[in-house]
Amino acid sequence: MNPTKMYGPLPGGLHDDPRRSYTMASRYYTDPAIFEEEMDKIFACSWIFVGHESQVAEPGSYKTIEIADESIALVRGRDGELRCFYNVCQHRAHRILQGEGKLKLTMTCPYHAWAYDFEGKLRTARGSENVEGFDKGEFGLKQVRVETMLGLIFVNLDQNAPAFAEQYGGLEADILRWMPRAGQLEFSCARDFHLKANWKVVIDNFQECYHCEPAHPAFVDLVEMPTYRNKTFQFWSSQTSDQPHSKTSTAYEFEAGDVDFGYAGYFVWPNLTIWLMPGEPNL
Repeated sequence: MNPTKMYGPLPGGLHDDPRRSYTMASRYYTDPAIFEEEMDKIFACSWIFVGHESQVAEPGSYKTIEIADESIALVRGRDGELRCFYNVCQHRAHRILQGEGKLKLTMTCPYHAWAYDFEGKLRTARGSENVEGFDKGEFGLKQVRVETMLGLIFVNLDQNAPAFAEQYGGLEADILRWMPRAGQLEFSCARDFHLKANWKVVIDNFQECYHCEPAHPAFVDLVEMPTYRNKTFQFWSSQTSDQPHSKTSTAYEFEAGDVDFGYAGYFVWPNLTIWLMPGEPNL
């Protein structure tokens, strides 16, 4: 699917031909109305990265996330299946889960104690036996689409959006070409950085290496820059460089046997970047 058809015409300053394209007008980075429109027309209907499968590996483990002003929850079922729900009780719309953790028996709303199993089915509704015709089966949690790639979890609030594999065709194979062990990695740690900038500024920075030589001399020394190349597809792009000739750089030193791939960086629409650095197996 063509992004222009899916999301509307390009903002002023941009052009389908990159040789004729300039920076977007500043209002696209500062106007609150444009930001709200992006939440509705981009983040509410795109595949959004929300975590790694190893973070919710055990039955009952959960993780909550905010997407486009919606609270959602990833939950691993007793059947081993990973599900995603709107984190909203079907009784009075109270949030059910906070943060992340491990559930014991049920997901229980702290307001009126409606309880749901790990598959999202309503199991207990206090006093519902006094309500004529009340059917617990009609009040399960509303599910959100969830798919995985190489252990990475993506969710989409749009029930009619194309499947992840269809929209991002070729991405998984390309990552595995540069790092065959990618699917074996597990979550290690998370660090938060709070930036006073629009989300697109971060993506703009990642999408070009025009700044690499003056801003990142150690990176330029680390990778094989003469082989650095960019490839752009409809919903993802890659920046790659062949295996370094030297095992020593100003960035860090390599141990024998460490270097087995070059540099590969990926932008996954709309706001995920993946970096594969040459070096130790767990980098």
